[in-house]
Amino acid sequence: MDMQVSKSGASPVLRVEGLSKQFEMHHLRRTLYAFEDLNFELGEGEFILLKGENGAGKSTLLRTLYRSYRPRAGHAFYHTKEGVIDLAAAADVDIAVLRRREIGFVTQFLNARPRVAAEEVVAEPLRLAGTPHAEALVEARRWLAAFGVKKQLWPAYPSTFSGGEQQKVNLARALILPQRLLLLDEPTASLDHTARKALVDRLTELKASGVAMIGVFHHPEDVAGLIDREIHLKAIKIEDEADNVVQ
Repeated sequence: MDMQVSKSGASPVLRVEGLSKQFEMHHLRRTLYAFEDLNFELGEGEFILLKGENGAGKSTLLRTLYRSYRPRAGHAFYHTKEGVIDLAAAADVDIAVLRRREIGFVTQFLNARPRVAAEEVVAEPLRLAGTPHAEALVEARRWLAAFGVKKQLWPAYPSTFSGGEQQKVNLARALILPQRLLLLDEPTASLDHTARKALVDRLTELKASGVAMIGVFHHPEDVAGLIDREIHLKAIKIEDEADNVVQ
């Protein structure tokens, strides 16, 4: 795939070169290719929309950049505040630091912890970044309200919430602390209109402040005004080793 280049004038955030990912399905004697030889650049304040049919590897690409998965080949050169690091090869400890400080991952799912109030869940990223507890709670409540979470639920445990309410808590937590790179994996799925509008308003603010974003969206029309470029991924044929066995 040819290199997709960042818009002129934008400071570089990410440069992906020859990135490939596959999964070995040993019990089926098959190899599942998610994406192959992917190349693109992303600059500050840019928004790339990932498109493609189911199974084309959109979510897998986001998880590979977040390093939940290791790629089979290629590089993902990320420009940190201290210098350039290859996300494809960096040590786990370095990835953990980047996740706390610079790279955010937004998904529709919340890993709800028992007996932790929603407002505390949302405030935690600010507290870990050094914000006083009382101030972090005020900001957490502001974002819970913006996403339409009822006030009486703020001190309640998200583990008891409906799926839609948990998703709102997850978005408030993920977006309360601005990052340099934001990976968005279908964050609008199952959201009501109020929450979707709050999300788009927040992404608009972040983009204007220079946050670089790559996203997969269930409702791409919601973010049409934010998109700078699109990357179309195509599903790759599964190689079946069993087909090559001589009978």
